[in-house]
Amino acid sequence: MSISHRHIEVFRAVMTAGGVTGAAALLHTSQPTISRELARLEQLLGYALFDRERSRLKATARALALFDEVQRSFQGLERVRERADSLGRAEHEQLSVLALPALAHALLPAAVAALRTRHPASRLSITPQESPLLEDWMSAQRFDLGLTEGQQAVPGTRLEPLLSLDEVCVLPAGHRLLERLTLMPADFAGEPFVSLAVDDPYRMQLDQIFAAAGVQRDLSLETHSAVAVCAMVERGLGLAIINPLTAMACANERLHIRRFSVSVPFRVGALLPAYRPGQALLGDLLDGLRGEAARIAESLQRLA
Repeated sequence: MSISHRHIEVFRAVMTAGGVTGAAALLHTSQPTISRELARLEQLLGYALFDRERSRLKATARALALFDEVQRSFQGLERVRERADSLGRAEHEQLSVLALPALAHALLPAAVAALRTRHPASRLSITPQESPLLEDWMSAQRFDLGLTEGQQAVPGTRLEPLLSLDEVCVLPAGHRLLERLTLMPADFAGEPFVSLAVDDPYRMQLDQIFAAAGVQRDLSLETHSAVAVCAMVERGLGLAIINPLTAMACANERLHIRRFSVSVPFRVGALLPAYRPGQALLGDLLDGLRGEAARIAESLQRLA
């Protein structure tokens, strides 16, 4: 016979309670049973764990060393039990979200706030990432949710549309074009223009639109970040046309939004992994994203 979990449990109870009587109470059994199991453990080990002094047990050095190891094992078991219990409660789940940086900045915060209102103990891990790595990681089932501007589901995922709006114009406070509610390509002629990088798909579309209209802009500033575009416009360094989410998130008394007469569609979708186990909180987070998307769309409709 080898040492069993029951033997270790009895030993731990004796060490914790300081004697056989207390151990029997802890384990809801009799003193003779505790004494018998303890003696059997010592027999299996081949050495004494306790010195018997006047019907009392005194732990040996070996017993103290063994108890340290037992305690570490039981602490690990307690963590396993706590984790197993928390997995049964949706509010203790951890959602892992992968998002384009612009969406992590301008769309996710409000949705996360709504989720935390309903589930205060919920945990989220948010990772900003650009395409095509975002799509590759979602295809590999590494995250519970991906937020993308792509219009096609990559292998191993399904795509749920969340938002469809047009790109908007952003202007600094005091600019003469703020008198107009909608700007046309001709309005940008000769104006300093803050662009996204040359390989950005929205930049490419806008360049084609202005080229077709025969409009020359001052393209001396460009950046990969829509947030950086807004910061430069706010400083009066030029005008820009960017996605409506970032524009709404950055708008203030020094940065104003106007419509663009040419439709440049901006769409956001949720990539959901096909083979990753579903999380109960995912539905609530998606509800929050849909609600924030609807709020932004309504705000843009009211844009003066």
